[in-house]
Amino acid sequence: MRQKIYDIKPPRLAHKTEKRRGQQKKEKRFPWGAVLSGAGVLVIIAAVYLFFKLPRADIKIWPKVETLSFEQEITADKSADSVDLSLNVIPAEYFQEEKTESQEFLATGNASNEGKATGTITIYNKYDPPSPITLKAGTHFLSDSGKYFVTLQKTTIPAGKKSGGKITPGSVKVKIEAAEGGEGYNIGPATFSVPKLSGTSYYYSVYAQSTEQMTGGYAGKVKKVIDDDIQQAKEALTKKLISNTEASLKSKISSDYILIDSAISSEVISASTNTKSGALTDKFTYQAAVKSTYLAFKKSDLDEFAKDYIISQMEDSKTMLTSSLKTDYTVKSLDIDNGKITLNLNFSSRVYQNINKNVLIPLLTNKNRNQINEVINNKLRDEVSNVKVNLWPFWVTKSPKSQKAVKIELKFE
Repeated sequence: MRQKIYDIKPPRLAHKTEKRRGQQKKEKRFPWGAVLSGAGVLVIIAAVYLFFKLPRADIKIWPKVETLSFEQEITADKSADSVDLSLNVIPAEYFQEEKTESQEFLATGNASNEGKATGTITIYNKYDPPSPITLKAGTHFLSDSGKYFVTLQKTTIPAGKKSGGKITPGSVKVKIEAAEGGEGYNIGPATFSVPKLSGTSYYYSVYAQSTEQMTGGYAGKVKKVIDDDIQQAKEALTKKLISNTEASLKSKISSDYILIDSAISSEVISASTNTKSGALTDKFTYQAAVKSTYLAFKKSDLDEFAKDYIISQMEDSKTMLTSSLKTDYTVKSLDIDNGKITLNLNFSSRVYQNINKNVLIPLLTNKNRNQINEVINNKLRDEVSNVKVNLWPFWVTKSPKSQKAVKIELKFE
């Protein structure tokens, strides 16, 4: 039998197909109900956690304080290694620096600067009977214009030669120099006599002549170094050098140290110039070296002494508020060479009765504000001036049962 073929689905089959599609669409819808239910559970769990875990108590206590003040004479000593309360001593230290410097200074003296004229003369010897004549260095020759010149070295004038009753003079050329400086000695060709031979038989037999002008004579004013110049240069340079060295030394010392202005000393190690007094020059150089020494002590050692002293004097049941420590001092005496500074020290600090948080916290758990205040007042009595209790979150009416959630802060402001 032939099988029938339909171009369209039968109505019953089409209805089943649509129904199946509708079911598939319903199965894909987002499960909002389940999500909301789960979120609600999480909120409840979080609320329970916050209620039992987050509450805390912050308790601020203002202890009553008193001020203890003292005055002690102490010594900052170079030989001390540490703070010694029994000897009233704290350590001191030396700081040193050396500097060398040179500076140019102007000469203030005045002097004449003269050049002596020089030239060449020919000395003649016509002494009879003929014989050589020797003149020592520095022998004076007088020109026919009245200017004195001197020979620069020992000179021997040869003997003349005699023939037919006549003598031909012996001669020698020598260098001469004017006896004084100045342009007036730049004379032209001249004839010279030897004054020291005056009154002897040699006077008219020994003479000299020049054929050229003398040159090199001059005169002028120049600066000269005097004693005051050297002394003032020393004072000015060493004063400046000491100031610079001390300033440099101060800048290199740590701010932890207390620097007393009078606790520094400086010494001049060397001071000199190669220029002598009387030297003809416009300026000269002076050089000097100085060493500065500072005796200082640490602020922390001063505070340590004051703190240790206060602790040694206060009751064992008291606690020192170290942030309130105040120190002041005046210098009684100073011995830099032996490394000692004696001070009159005034110091003070606020103290309060010990409050043991570890003992107090267990007594403050699971209590309301009034109960907390009552416990603190009963336990500490007149040792506190104020108490402030803060419970968190805002709906909490009692402090937590856990000691870790109870915090105590001491306030001093």
